[in-house]
Amino acid sequence: MVQVRESSDEDIKNAMKPRRKYSRKGENGIVLVVGGSWLYHGAPALAAMASFRCGIDLVYIAVPEKITTAIRALSPNFIVLPLPDLKLTKGSVRRLEKILPEVDAAVVGPGLVPKDADALTFLLKELLEKDIALVLDAAALIPDVLAVVKGKRVVLTPHAGEFKRLFGVELTKSAEERAVHVKEKASEYSLTILLKGVVDVISDGETVVLNRTGTAAMTVGGTGDVLSGLVAGFLSKGARPIEAAVAAARVNGLAGERATVRLGYHIVATDLLDEIPQILKAYDVIVED
Repeated sequence: MVQVRESSDEDIKNAMKPRRKYSRKGENGIVLVVGGSWLYHGAPALAAMASFRCGIDLVYIAVPEKITTAIRALSPNFIVLPLPDLKLTKGSVRRLEKILPEVDAAVVGPGLVPKDADALTFLLKELLEKDIALVLDAAALIPDVLAVVKGKRVVLTPHAGEFKRLFGVELTKSAEERAVHVKEKASEYSLTILLKGVVDVISDGETVVLNRTGTAAMTVGGTGDVLSGLVAGFLSKGARPIEAAVAAARVNGLAGERATVRLGYHIVATDLLDEIPQILKAYDVIVED
């Protein structure tokens, strides 16, 4: 059997890097979210706001031009980058080149509709060439990306169905059996996998962590987008991929628990966003220059 440990509040502390008292805008993390479509415009916004709730400074959201008004209406905090096509293309990727040197971490996939796998892999190569840490979710979790992201600072966030799509492995409900497969694939591709479920299983190929926070109310749409945004937020502040993934899973689940206590089994994903700062403020550290 694979050796595993349980997540703890210490994992959140480890991912919450100190903030300089006299830091300037941009020093505390900049995230890019690439996603969205005519149908799914809420997904990238949820990921972006979750990143903000990690205490980072800026979030860019790159979405199809036709949904930019809807995205801007959701929050004045976002910097929205219109992409010319409804689906991801190489042309739309080139629109992002000017801002990439600023970005620390990127989420690719929430609500995304790639036109083809070539456009997606082209985007990932561009991001990785700039040494940007990546979180791949939803539509970005396809086998074509594995050769591109192997050995990189990348966190994959599949549920069981997406894990099968990626790796061709049918998972049982047993957390212990899932741990074996997650560790094996994380080791094979030298990256971090955060397998979402009733018990989240996280591994970088060496460490395996089980996270049991969360509630049955979190089947509501959008909680996975919040999770991917949290991972990116922690990455952008300097956390290692395994640190970011474990902390994000724990915080996401705790936020769901708090929202469920408050509202019962009637929560929506935005309710988690209200709880995240209440959880993280206990770990804020300010240091002198």
